[in-house]
Amino acid sequence: MASTISVHDRRQAALARLGHESPTPRRTARRRARSKPTRVRSQRESLGAPAGVWYGIIAVVIVFVMLGLVMVLSASAVTEANRGNSPYSVFLRQASWAGLGLVAMVVVARIPYGFWRRMTVPLIVVGVAAMLGPFTPAIGGSVNGARAWIRVGGFSVQPSEFLKLVVVVATADLLTRQAGAMNHRRRTLVPLAAIATVGAGLCMMQGDLGSAIVLGAVVFSIGWIAGVPFTPLALMGSVATAAGLFFIVSSQTRIDRFTAFLDVTGNKDRLAWQTYQGFVSMASGGLGGSGIGGSKTKLGYLPYAHSDFIFAIIADELGLIGAGAVIGGFILLVLFGVQTALASTDRFGMLVAGGVASWFGVQAIVNLGGVTGLMPVTGLTLPFFSAGGSSLFVSMVAVGLLLSVARRVGGRGQPGPRRVAS
Repeated sequence: MASTISVHDRRQAALARLGHESPTPRRTARRRARSKPTRVRSQRESLGAPAGVWYGIIAVVIVFVMLGLVMVLSASAVTEANRGNSPYSVFLRQASWAGLGLVAMVVVARIPYGFWRRMTVPLIVVGVAAMLGPFTPAIGGSVNGARAWIRVGGFSVQPSEFLKLVVVVATADLLTRQAGAMNHRRRTLVPLAAIATVGAGLCMMQGDLGSAIVLGAVVFSIGWIAGVPFTPLALMGSVATAAGLFFIVSSQTRIDRFTAFLDVTGNKDRLAWQTYQGFVSMASGGLGGSGIGGSKTKLGYLPYAHSDFIFAIIADELGLIGAGAVIGGFILLVLFGVQTALASTDRFGMLVAGGVASWFGVQAIVNLGGVTGLMPVTGLTLPFFSAGGSSLFVSMVAVGLLLSVARRVGGRGQPGPRRVAS
């Protein structure tokens, strides 16, 4: 309880500290325009010394990506060889995405995060257009009833992963512009609900409830961080929950799939086969694990062992110690994101950092909840670990954005132009 109160108090203090960033009234702006002309001279951005969280974020992500590549190779090699493919095919594809993600992460970390605020509208247009791509017959692809992929030749991407990044930037921009009107229906609450509705709605149109949950949770989290009153947030959350339930009950297949976790043993021969085999895999690991390559369930028993259920292979081969370390790493990454948000030098940076942290936290919870049988299986990847180029690449880009905010803590952040009298 004490830590929760402390985080709440620090959030309130950060909002109060950044409160001066509310939009300038038009009358004041007109008076400034009529004042004596000034000459604008550019000013170099001043960066603070990298804080401990900056190094901490990099360390966690590097360990996650390297361990993820090892586990993808271990979980996919035998299955791919049995299919007549190279045992390294999935690994090499994942390693290629990791390399691209590393370059993108470094580039994004060096770009002042204020640049992405100016790109909000183009990002929204591209993000929404990409979400319509899977419905195009020539390039759309589906897996397990979810039409959520764009495939061109041997290249495939999942646009909902990119939409998560767009939603973080768009929500942060909205709640920065409306800093002084958090309870205003037309200016703040309706646009905020529209972002959540469009983002989650497009995901549910594709049959991807997992991504819809993450997008809704990200919007809710950024709204809470920004100071939106709890009552409208709770109302939005209730409407979103009702929409999700309607989506589930609209199909008997979805009902069966989303209720199978309530009785895994009773449904282990069909509906809960994957979850049950995940249980077997995790139980086989014990304390120290069976060793890298030692899992038996990945030999065709556990579907999508290298993707959605890779945590079961981690628990099998690295044991309780390794699985606990992975969970602890996600907790650290979220805490580093929260620390970055609270120490940010401007409101937009605070909301972006908080949005990225909530994104990683919620997605990890949903994935781990499905693997451990505490939640329905939604087909959501485990960030940095699951095989999937779009997920890995976009996650590393999001880390670059988080590093961009963290790098500017202690400096002058996002300086505007300096005015020098003529």
